[in-house]
Amino acid sequence: MPTGKVKFFDEEKGFGFIASDEGSQVYLPSSALPAGANPRPGTRVEFSVIEGKRGAQAMGVRIIEAPVSLVKANRKPADEMSIIVEDLIRLLDTIGGGLKRGKYPESAHSRKIAALLRKLADELDD
Repeated sequence: MPTGKVKFFDEEKGFGFIASDEGSQVYLPSSALPAGANPRPGTRVEFSVIEGKRGAQAMGVRIIEAPVSLVKANRKPADEMSIIVEDLIRLLDTIGGGLKRGKYPESAHSRKIAALLRKLADELDD
């Protein structure tokens, strides 16, 4: 059975492409994937191939190995993250108090808080 890596897969459109280890590009329809699978770029797969109207098409795809995301590989330990989250909650409570009194934080302060929230979201997202 041929193997390769997913180049991209668009869940909304229901298709993607596989770069086979032999060097060809293979169309990947969502119907060829196992139920609930949403492969990310770099996912190693094994598949069978049929010739469709527009070229090679994958069938019976089996995921061999999902790539480890860089975020997950470089993630802080959970005990360190809990301290960061607790500090951020205290900061947001302070901001919430000001908002209840009708006062937004200063612009520079707001940008820093937004950056912190984005960074936290990136750390938590796998």
